[in-house]
Amino acid sequence: MEKVLEKKWYALYTKPRWEKKIDTVLIRKGVECWCPLQKVERQWSDRKKVVEEPLFKSYIFVYIDITERSKVLMTDGVLNFVYYLGKPAIIKEEEVNNIKLYLAEKDARISIISEEGFQSGDMIRVNYGVFMDKEGTVIRGGKKKIYVQLQSLGQVMIVEFPAEYLTPK
Repeated sequence: MEKVLEKKWYALYTKPRWEKKIDTVLIRKGVECWCPLQKVERQWSDRKKVVEEPLFKSYIFVYIDITERSKVLMTDGVLNFVYYLGKPAIIKEEEVNNIKLYLAEKDARISIISEEGFQSGDMIRVNYGVFMDKEGTVIRGGKKKIYVQLQSLGQVMIVEFPAEYLTPK
């Protein structure tokens, strides 16, 4: 009887500004992957334009089993898997789905900053949307932004919310 290998989400560390290229190449190789993109308005000298930028700079997600790791690592532009406690970090499917659901919402905006940049603030609970019932911390006196930690990435996600979506904990 053959053992079926379980697929899991992993984060890859990429060369800067290679996220979209690597996503395309991995799809051609038959690897299930996801490069989360968000629409951002950019100012040029003569006009404004909305462009899609990777949400996580130098990161892309792959949904693979253990046998596909070398195929992924041999892709031009892939530097390595993101490691956590000496092993490739497994990203919870719930975290990936929450990001996908949030990015699908109208006017979704997420900013990413490193975990070290925060000081503790008021604890809050989200009362609406895909992050409903999640807890977070208000950033330095802000009333519209909270951050939700994605522990497996060692990153913190800052999500903008209307103040009425939040209640003190």
